[in-house]
Amino acid sequence: MGVSNEGIPLLVLAGGFGTRLQSVVNTVPKPLAPVADKPFLYYQIEQWVSEGIRSFVFLLHHGSRPIIEFLQEQQQQLLKNAKLQWIVEAVPMGTGGAVANAIDMLGLQGDVLVANADTWLGCGASRMRVIDAPAMGVVAVDDASRYGTVAVDDREMISSFREKTAESAPGWINAGISMLRSGDFDGWDRKPFSLEQGLFPRLAASGCLRAVPLDGEFIDIGIPVDYHRFCRWIESGKSTRL
Repeated sequence: MGVSNEGIPLLVLAGGFGTRLQSVVNTVPKPLAPVADKPFLYYQIEQWVSEGIRSFVFLLHHGSRPIIEFLQEQQQQLLKNAKLQWIVEAVPMGTGGAVANAIDMLGLQGDVLVANADTWLGCGASRMRVIDAPAMGVVAVDDASRYGTVAVDDREMISSFREKTAESAPGWINAGISMLRSGDFDGWDRKPFSLEQGLFPRLAASGCLRAVPLDGEFIDIGIPVDYHRFCRWIESGKSTRL
């Protein structure tokens, strides 16, 4: 490990419908959910830039127009020293199909860093960008029932994934950020597919998917209770742990 990956692009998965959040955020796409006086994505980009990310590709579908307008505004602000691209999918491609499509359209080679637009992870990008691919960031949570768990062996390799259960229990979960090889998507059939249900289990079964424990602040704003918790955290000046 310890490869310098400073020039790799961050592929940001930002095309989902955000259905679980629509009861409280229904006028803008989920990445633009208002937090204090700014969109959630503003804080994400600010964090990523602070960690040294200088090349961004946003993978879009639902609500792409307002997201693009926001990104264009940020080209003169947070992203003024960064390379910015976006891809709008004609149909939803799933997380895996979105990444495969970007790699194909942009002719990307080597490693790519992939992150969820709706998952806050303090310092995750700076940690992951120096890890050999393929690797997945994982975080320990007190209640993994909402997410499903990641089984990690004593070599810090991911051995399997376990589905969500009704039982509340602690465990390791997918942190929503991964370092992947563009070659992992060779032979893509141009159909939508899921990283979580397709590529990750295949890599784990082959014994090559590394777990990278991350201990920074973590929250997925996909449901109202956690969205409101993030809002309170920002409004408090990040004075407490999430």
